[in-house]
Amino acid sequence: MTMREIVTKGLALLLGGLILYTSATGPFESLIQRSIFLALVILLGLAVYPLGAGKRWRPLGIVIDVVLAMGVVLACSYVALNHERILVELPWATSRDMLLTGVLLAAILELSRRAIGIIFPLLVLAGLAYAWLGAAIPGPLGHRGFDLYYMTETIYLGDLGVWGMLVGVAATTIAAFVLFGCLLLHTGGGNTFMDLALRISGRSPGGAAKVATVASGLFGMVSGSAVANVATTGNFTIPMMKRLNYPRPFAAGVEAVASTGGQIAPPILGAAAFIMAEILGESYLRIALAALLPAALFYLGVFVTIHLVAKRRQLQVVPEDELPAWSEVIRPERIIPILAALGGLFYGVLSGRSIQMSAFYGIFMTILTFVPFALMAKMPLREIVGKLVAGLVDAGKGMVIIGVLLAGAQILVAMIGMTGIGVTLASLIVSVGGESLFLVAFIVGGVCLILGMGIPTTAAYVLVASVLAPALTAIGVEPLIAHLFVFYFATLSVITPPVCIAVFVASGIAGTNWLPAAIESVRLAAAIYVIPFLLLIYPALAGFGSAWAVALASCQGVVFVVAFASLMSRVAMTGKRVIDVIALIVVVGLALTPGWLSTLAALGLIIGLFIRRHTLLDNEVVALPNDRHSLQAKETQL
Repeated sequence: MTMREIVTKGLALLLGGLILYTSATGPFESLIQRSIFLALVILLGLAVYPLGAGKRWRPLGIVIDVVLAMGVVLACSYVALNHERILVELPWATSRDMLLTGVLLAAILELSRRAIGIIFPLLVLAGLAYAWLGAAIPGPLGHRGFDLYYMTETIYLGDLGVWGMLVGVAATTIAAFVLFGCLLLHTGGGNTFMDLALRISGRSPGGAAKVATVASGLFGMVSGSAVANVATTGNFTIPMMKRLNYPRPFAAGVEAVASTGGQIAPPILGAAAFIMAEILGESYLRIALAALLPAALFYLGVFVTIHLVAKRRQLQVVPEDELPAWSEVIRPERIIPILAALGGLFYGVLSGRSIQMSAFYGIFMTILTFVPFALMAKMPLREIVGKLVAGLVDAGKGMVIIGVLLAGAQILVAMIGMTGIGVTLASLIVSVGGESLFLVAFIVGGVCLILGMGIPTTAAYVLVASVLAPALTAIGVEPLIAHLFVFYFATLSVITPPVCIAVFVASGIAGTNWLPAAIESVRLAAAIYVIPFLLLIYPALAGFGSAWAVALASCQGVVFVVAFASLMSRVAMTGKRVIDVIALIVVVGLALTPGWLSTLAALGLIIGLFIRRHTLLDNEVVALPNDRHSLQAKETQL
């Protein structure tokens, strides 16, 4: 190994060890925990993303990285050593404090640029400039402005700036869940998830695409990152779809959309569940339960669309010889560690333990069940330890982007709060939308898509929650519904053109142009763009109301998603396209009309349409029993 690889592994192990230790024993004092965590994250990030790697000017990059590393260590050490004074006295900023703040900001923004691109650091810089120069801005967006000393006190010498709630959540709860997910995947959970996906859906129409959906859903529940999900499962599912002659843009679109679902699927919601719980003062369990039905509707919409498109395009199933045997998939040594890990996690949550401690229970049960099974399988002790160490290292590396992004987002949130721009923008949106809930929601959703482009979901959610969620709550929307609404649109930005980073990664794996893949993604996810509006119409989808109301909302959501997916997949129901479109629009309208009567009518109509579709296909089978090509042509038409 090179020196950089040794340093990277050592820092990742140190960060993973810190996460494991504080998950088991509880965090240190807030400023100590956050400063040590951020220092390790930035140092590891500088090693993982070196400046000028492979370039002739790399020696200059080394000097810059060393200077940034030393400055970060000094800045974070000062806060850790003076944490009591900072919290009790709220000291005035000095020139030294401004210098340390400048170095820390430079490291955070530069590392953000290296890891995810220029858009996010430019947003943070815009927030800082707005706070500093607000007095020069005319009109309602202007404010009195703040000098650099006051900004330093807010950002560095307190717990509202870079050491605020977002970094606190990242250093404790999110870090524990990332470690839980990495250990689960490295101890065999990843292979088991993929094999389960193959067995569950591989032999149905469009099987390879459905495998991508199921696998990405399972991976997303523990990884919570759309881009990481595409890079992980996409390297298996996209080549499989290409091998079975699926159109490359379709293969890329399926993987991008399915991976995006992991962002809104419990238990992690792309780490946003924990941040949402802190912002709203709700329990994590309440957030996860509120997200459950919308996530189920998301995957139902994707699954139905894939199924109908697969039937229309005659997409192949996965060959039987490529599927693992059920007896292989459900072997005790593969299933028991996963069930034990999830059992430990849910035991902690349901018994009222902290989320961080619950994640530790999951980690403990993962290790407790994996090691005995590995020893019984005669796995060398070196390999067992290697898998556990690899999980720790991956968890450390996985926290780099999350930690740096949330540190930058915390600075941006501090500037938004300090200047009052969030309240101002919310008032402007409400003044434009008036009393119309859906006009305000439409404006908010569009702005969320724009603000979320090019930014990972967690950071995008923090931004839109600070600026746009107040516009919805101002017109009477429940805070939890408002936050779920903006969160879903921030999430969908990763598959929405023109800056759709999940599609970029998927199209790169598929070897196709990103634009056709983005068009396929939007078509596959069409029903999902409406789910946030369903939450406004039927708050019971998020658990508000009686069990009867939740049942009604669930039924309405299912009928709507199936009808909308059928409409967007252009599947033939009656043999006449105009009649199909009108009938499906009627079903959608009935599903959006409150009440059991309209819901049952919509349900009966959609069932009747699918019966009619299958009757048409059965008639073709009887009429053309020996003409295979004519039958395929007719099925393609339908």
